[in-house]
Amino acid sequence: MSSMRIKAIEGISVGDTFTTSRTFTEQQVMDFAKISRDYNPVHFNERFAKTMKFNGKICHGLLVGSMLTEIGGQLGWLATEMDFRFQKPVYFDDTITLELTVIDIDENGLATSKVVFTNQNGALVLEAVVKGFAPGEPGKQVMRTMIAEGDPTNKI
Repeated sequence: MSSMRIKAIEGISVGDTFTTSRTFTEQQVMDFAKISRDYNPVHFNERFAKTMKFNGKICHGLLVGSMLTEIGGQLGWLATEMDFRFQKPVYFDDTITLELTVIDIDENGLATSKVVFTNQNGALVLEAVVKGFAPGEPGKQVMRTMIAEGDPTNKI
């Protein structure tokens, strides 16, 4: 069971930080293209990617950005806003680490988080600000029950 899921049940607070890492493969880019229908040649053709000043084919930015959904899904977070700032390309087989830090929670429970994505060399590749709602007490109770039942739909 995910420690993030447990933290969601305990309650999310300003200053909480969550981290995940993933290595992106060419197959994942192909799969994402099928789902998103984004067949920009920068993801599939070496020559084209180089005309765009990249060192080779690159991953879809939103595929990399989708790493947020792992954390959000574990927390039961309902996103309301995502602001991405793409800084550097992510190439096939790059390992990206995401660090999400809760920086504010307003009186209505709307949380704001700063998110930093770095590659295996420590270079900033993407940054984001994400807003959304963590589960309230009714949602936390359902999550407690889910865990008591073994959380069968949670693959992490």
